[in-house]
Amino acid sequence: MAARRVNPSLIKVHRTYTVCELADRLGIHKNTVRNWQREGLEPIDRGRPVLFHGGTVRAFLKARNTDRKQPCGPGRFYCFRCRTPQPPAEAMVDFVPLNPRSGNLRALCGTCGGLMHRRASATALARVMPGIEVQMGQAP
Repeated sequence: MAARRVNPSLIKVHRTYTVCELADRLGIHKNTVRNWQREGLEPIDRGRPVLFHGGTVRAFLKARNTDRKQPCGPGRFYCFRCRTPQPPAEAMVDFVPLNPRSGNLRALCGTCGGLMHRRASATALARVMPGIEVQMGQAP
């Protein structure tokens, strides 16, 4: 199963949680919480039951979520096959308008050949895809 991002806002800052309470609150398995402890999530003390302060858990999850982000710079799409931002193949991109203001950019990955998508405003095409030929499509 693919990893998913846990919502840190579900944790109350001024509350103390056990491993099972954290797992129930976040909808994850208790072994996941124990893995987080090995990765650096600090318990209140070394006693049993293992207790975590809500503020510490929330800060850990926020840092973990921001570390995993890979923002796409100008001229790049996020490729789900390669799992990294990639430039389009042959510098060709199709723009499919969804409404008068915005639409979807479509391109093939230059590395694996998979189809990539990116949402963009029609007025920001030159800024989002600099130096790349963008072909305008018909609205559905």
